[in-house]
Amino acid sequence: MRIIDLINSNKKTAFSFEILPPLKGTGIEKLYETIDTLRDFDPKYINITTHRSEYVYKDLGDGLFQRYKLRRRPGTVAVAAAIQNKYDITAVPHILCSGFTREETEYVLLDLQFLGITDLLVLRGDKAKHEAMFTPEGDGYYHATDLQEQINNFNKGIFIDGSEMKITETPFSYGVACYPEKHEEAPNIDIDIYWLKKKMELGAEYAVTQLFYDNQQYFDFIKRIREAGITIPVIPGIKPLKKKNQLNIVPKTFKVDIPEPLALEIAKCKDDKEVEQVGIEWCTQQCKELIAEGVPSIHFYSIGAVNSIKEVAKAIY
Repeated sequence: MRIIDLINSNKKTAFSFEILPPLKGTGIEKLYETIDTLRDFDPKYINITTHRSEYVYKDLGDGLFQRYKLRRRPGTVAVAAAIQNKYDITAVPHILCSGFTREETEYVLLDLQFLGITDLLVLRGDKAKHEAMFTPEGDGYYHATDLQEQINNFNKGIFIDGSEMKITETPFSYGVACYPEKHEEAPNIDIDIYWLKKKMELGAEYAVTQLFYDNQQYFDFIKRIREAGITIPVIPGIKPLKKKNQLNIVPKTFKVDIPEPLALEIAKCKDDKEVEQVGIEWCTQQCKELIAEGVPSIHFYSIGAVNSIKEVAKAIY
């Protein structure tokens, strides 16, 4: 069943969350612990992030360094397969422009097709750490809409070289990202909404938001996109704050505002344990308000916040 069908068939607000593949050289057990902690809340699907290769430097001595590429978190396809096999929960791997050529993307799609994994989240992805601005890998894409077109052609049985598949399987369905406080590279919110509409017109069945802490930002965004003719469900992405230093890190990293009442409460906290409790309480109220407004689903970003999300989910599901 497609993600959009899982969401629409649910009588109450659906629950889902995102996980990271394990670091290269480590096991999958901690990832299973995360899923075991949260699966009592009936997750309709689990997203698995994808990570590009980055340049790293090896010290050769005598002031010499060797530069080479390393993917610190490979295994998105394998993790997706492991989740569906072990838990029978729909897995949604991220498919990126960032760090991947067209051929590499095609092979990822083939592997997923062989495994029967047909739900995707299609993203441009972040620029590499060494880049001043986003640069595609080889003949890869600048925009998620270009990646959507490759997936759409794959669904029609057409490879990137124009040749046709001898056998076609269940087509991929996918969601995309959106930004209630606008993408950091967008010149304004109207241009951001223009591109979200393009994503819908190319076949995106739903969108998941960047994390946010002010529900009014989400409600205002929904109003604007509906007025622009965007009709797909927009799933709020949520992550409870847990540490005091996140007051500075979160706005810088995710380009979102932390509302003044939340910032003031966290500033009064003596330690991170108090911050964690404030984060849980704020997130719980945030989710209750979203549910009261009839959001179809809430998607939790679990990295570093699994126990907090468990407490929030206990209060709202």
